[in-house]
Amino acid sequence: MFSLTVQLEVRPEGREEFLAAITTNAEASVRDEPGCHRFDVCAVEGDGTRFVLHELYDDAEAFEAHKRAPHFAAWRRVADRVLASQVNTRGTLIAAGTDRARP
Repeated sequence: MFSLTVQLEVRPEGREEFLAAITTNAEASVRDEPGCHRFDVCAVEGDGTRFVLHELYDDAEAFEAHKRAPHFAAWRRVADRVLASQVNTRGTLIAAGTDRARP
């Protein structure tokens, strides 16, 4: 499986707009794209302007399809205004844990 980790820094004045747009994009990606299995948005502890995305797709082609989706285009319009920096790291899933509760 194709994985993507994205490190984002948001301009402080764009934080609320960022949160709304990335939440919409994440939810639509998992809901509407058969090749998207996971799209997590994580805040960096102690820094309200830094975030990390963890995305998981069937393959690189599914990720390319993601970039053609209408919700991605809407996200990019917001990103162009609010992001100070973005670093994408592409990878391959090697192992995965489980979501079930631990004792």
